[in-house]
Amino acid sequence: MVRHTSGLAAGLPADDDVLLDVPDERLAPALVAAGRGEYEAAAKLLAATREAGEWENRDRYVTRLAAFARSRGEWFDDWRFAAPHDPDALLVKAELEVARGWESPARAELLRAVTPLITAAEGDPGDPVPWRVALDHARGTNASHTVFERLWAEAIRRSPHHYGCHVSALQYLSAAWYGSHRECFDFAERAAQDTLPGSLVQALPVRAAFAYLTSEEGPGPAAKVPRERLDEAADLAIALSREYAADDPWPAEVRNLLTYVLVRLERWSDALEQLRLTGPYASSFPWDRISDDPLGQFLELRDGVRIEVAAARPLGGRGTGRGSLTSGSH
Repeated sequence: MVRHTSGLAAGLPADDDVLLDVPDERLAPALVAAGRGEYEAAAKLLAATREAGEWENRDRYVTRLAAFARSRGEWFDDWRFAAPHDPDALLVKAELEVARGWESPARAELLRAVTPLITAAEGDPGDPVPWRVALDHARGTNASHTVFERLWAEAIRRSPHHYGCHVSALQYLSAAWYGSHRECFDFAERAAQDTLPGSLVQALPVRAAFAYLTSEEGPGPAAKVPRERLDEAADLAIALSREYAADDPWPAEVRNLLTYVLVRLERWSDALEQLRLTGPYASSFPWDRISDDPLGQFLELRDGVRIEVAAARPLGGRGTGRGSLTSGSH
């Protein structure tokens, strides 16, 4: 096992080279400038995504800029003062306040007060990102299925394959919120089937698998998801991952999530393949759901996967990479 473990490090970056939530080459300068108290780079970046209809990038950038504004907000306060009606600043503000509301014990009450901000951010008729924020907001305010369906219709009318909106809808329909494991999987599988080739929406079933495997309440017999359905979700995400180049930061979060699911399914060889494809790009999600140190958790898991694959080598060769669910999983 020791002999094989060292060899299995091939293709994996050293621990010191692995970074958490690395911004891409467009976002990084905007964050650096914001760190200096300058908002102009962020404003130009978001304006460019809006004008070009780059909705997936826009969603990611809005989320990251809002998170940065939570910890260092002077640059954002200056932006809001200088351009109070800027649609991009309004969108970041809505995302920022929804994120703040989610962490409060008085979540529903605080989030209801944010409703006007979300409405104000719905400026561009083609932009789905405000509707993703609205879907997150609906989940936190205990909105009815009728309200959810209205928001969902608005979102997909603007961008039928927008990944962020699909993720928000999937969370609303999960058993942890206002749906069930069956609703969650049915929605995810339909969306993955109907989306475009290479779209991250094809990773929705593996997100449904994650929601199932991390469910705090053990599902009863009627809610139990067959092992075959979990494996099919993982297989679809593996096929999607292979459409992207290794060490590509764009699908990094999907690959991190897929790795978690593969580990829970004890598909060690498949998990090692994803770790190699992920390269140095660790993401906070999903590791922050199980540890206060997501980077440390990611690195620890890499070592564990290598050990499991190495331990199987002397007994069964390379194997299929599949196994049964661990005793602690549902």
